[in-house]
Amino acid sequence: MGFFSKIFTWWDGATIGTALFSALHGEQVGTDAQGNEYYRAKRKPSQGTSAGNERRWVIYNGPNDASRVPPEWHGWLHHSYDELPQSHLPPRKIWEVGHTPNATGTAAAYRPQGALERGGRRAPAAGDYEAWSPEP
Repeated sequence: MGFFSKIFTWWDGATIGTALFSALHGEQVGTDAQGNEYYRAKRKPSQGTSAGNERRWVIYNGPNDASRVPPEWHGWLHHSYDELPQSHLPPRKIWEVGHTPNATGTAAAYRPQGALERGGRRAPAAGDYEAWSPEP
């Protein structure tokens, strides 16, 4: 299924077309800790395209999930700065935690008390709520 999934699917890594485009028209500029690869166009943009910004993109190492792009590479992808992130990253703090994937739509998603998936029962109101009624 691997070969056919690369031809027809886009949600689990790059398709063959994207990989071919990246090889022919892109220059790999770096990778992040998760193995995502970052590219920019080999050809410089003309004056009329996107205010002269070069084209930049990411090829995910695994599922295509935008939350897997670290903040420093997000800034580079969106032209917040032109230097590559490795050139001006501060050292990692001891209290910083690693990436947690987005669990929305999975069994591990957060479901608060009272959610239908948890039985639909919630704690009764604390007694300090008084319904508003208009003055007659």
